Amino acid sequence: MRGYENEPFVIGRMVQAVMVPAGTPVQLHPGQAGYITQALGGSFTLYIEGNLFRLPGADADAIGKEAIAAPELPPNATEDDVRELAWQQMRTCFDPEIPVNIVELGLIYDCTVTPNEDGSRRVEVRMTLTAPGCGMGDVLVHDVKEKIELIPTVREAAVEMVFDPPWNQSMMSQAARLQTGML
Repeated sequence: MRGYENEPFVIGRMVQAVMVPAGTPVQLHPGQAGYITQALGGSFTLYIEGNLFRLPGADADAIGKEAIAAPELPPNATEDDVRELAWQQMRTCFDPEIPVNIVELGLIYDCTVTPNEDGSRRVEVRMTLTAPGCGMGDVLVHDVKEKIELIPTVREAAVEMVFDPPWNQSMMSQAARLQTGML
């Protein structure tokens, strides 16, 4: 998806987006034009009329793009397989302003998978934000929940926002620190 940066687009249909960094839901209207500033993890950060907006990948058709394929599990997948796929899915979640996924940023504290009696699974995630007042917090929580619930056999993803321990730059992977110039 990286090839879309700075690519112009025109909104093709009415679509819901989120203003960045406030996290305010907004409607984008057909005919509005702008540029894609970031296209990572299946979602798009759009620049329109001096503002940034996050467009979920499920609505990629509104800017003439295709959504990414749903995740797949092998037959007879174990809880470990589901946990691994959950971590992969979380690596597709990006802060709209930072081109580093939330796992590499160190925002995910824990991910557990519990089997249900009917063969489905519940995934519980504990995560944080780089700053407690970040307006995109609810958007990121929803993104994590939505992407984990795409995993076959996952009935529910419960994502809890925590601030203890507080996030700091040492929680970032070395690659993330290098990419953001915080090494």
